[in-house]
Amino acid sequence: MAGATFTFTKLVVDDLDTMTAFYLAVYGMKQVQRVQAHIGDDAIDETILGPAEGEGAMLILMKYVDRKPPPRGEVLLGFRTDDIEALFERVGAHGGGVHLPIKHDEGSPYKAGFATDPEGHIAEVLQFM
Repeated sequence: MAGATFTFTKLVVDDLDTMTAFYLAVYGMKQVQRVQAHIGDDAIDETILGPAEGEGAMLILMKYVDRKPPPRGEVLLGFRTDDIEALFERVGAHGGGVHLPIKHDEGSPYKAGFATDPEGHIAEVLQFM
């Protein structure tokens, strides 16, 4: 059986421009491409975001042009950072929020917290010690 490599996640959003600005400012990603296309009969508009340095999995923010996005909770994003407190400050400064505050259990090799973007999508954020 041939293997596969994970390359991207698509997050369906309502306000593509606001959400693009949020993920660029908070998570330090870069915009790789903007695409207008169709999935079957549905027109879509999407922004493809990638790691600021090097290669890695992409985050694609996708908006259905003619219909509302599905309810939040369809996906939980995961990010790693070297400074979780600073990242959570950026989340708040750019219209996001805290779903669960930063926590570090004794003996754990990381701190973790759950942040939300301006539309309420949840991201788990880890800082390895």
